[in-house]
Amino acid sequence: MANKNSSGNKVEFDKQDSKEKLNCGIVMPISSIDNCTAEHWKEVADILGDAISFAGFNARLVSDSEDSGIIQKRIIQNLYSDPIVVCDVSGKNPNVMFELGMRLAFDKPTIIVKDDKTDYSFDTSQIEHVQYPRDLRFASIVKFKEVLTEKIKGTYKQANEDKNYTTFLKHFGKFKVAELEEQIVGKDDYILKSIEDLRDEVRRIPRSRPLRELSYDREDSDKFSIVKTRVKRYFRERGILYSTRDVKDEKLKENLFNYLSDFNDIRDVCLSPKILKETIELILQDT
Repeated sequence: MANKNSSGNKVEFDKQDSKEKLNCGIVMPISSIDNCTAEHWKEVADILGDAISFAGFNARLVSDSEDSGIIQKRIIQNLYSDPIVVCDVSGKNPNVMFELGMRLAFDKPTIIVKDDKTDYSFDTSQIEHVQYPRDLRFASIVKFKEVLTEKIKGTYKQANEDKNYTTFLKHFGKFKVAELEEQIVGKDDYILKSIEDLRDEVRRIPRSRPLRELSYDREDSDKFSIVKTRVKRYFRERGILYSTRDVKDEKLKENLFNYLSDFNDIRDVCLSPKILKETIELILQDT
């Protein structure tokens, strides 16, 4: 079951008896998208966590790990190694769709769920989707949990008993499924590697200082331009005519923040929500 946490968008799950259960990874939105707030997704995480627990698995986001390290490595490793994964494609979050694509490339047991307001995607429409109501009506959610619980049990059992089982790829022909290289390392090597990973992360910290503190040399100006280009595209796509009053429009700033947060190049430039918010303030004043 997911625990609601007021700090950021972090989603946590109960760890009781988790060491005795196999992991069931979860891929899902955790921040505002498609008019659904972060709190909405925490409720959905609760629901998915319940069904997974009822099926006898330990629920966790694929970004979670007991080990420290670079988050992208954890995601890829868990997408590859988790015995089963539940993916919520509601809202068609780009990160979620990318991670679903990786899991399907590994052709391992995967269950797709979505709310009743989200359309099917062409590339995955042939895979069965377990649907739930976006408004999370109690009676319908109870039924959804029951269906999802049985789906998890049945999918895992079939994948283990049927040597020809496939989630996606084998429906289209014969493919060599991608595999991750596995290495066995000693404790000392592991510690040294972890230290090196942390050192790489620390090296990136100076680049994450607020843009208002930058000297605007060529490199920093290019970074600022990346964010500004996305902001202008946001205005253009929505037919918004910018005016000075928008500088104080908190709803506009919130929508901009949610829109920009989904782009990898923006996250590369603004390595924290605080920096992105400060950058938006600067751009609105400068536009």
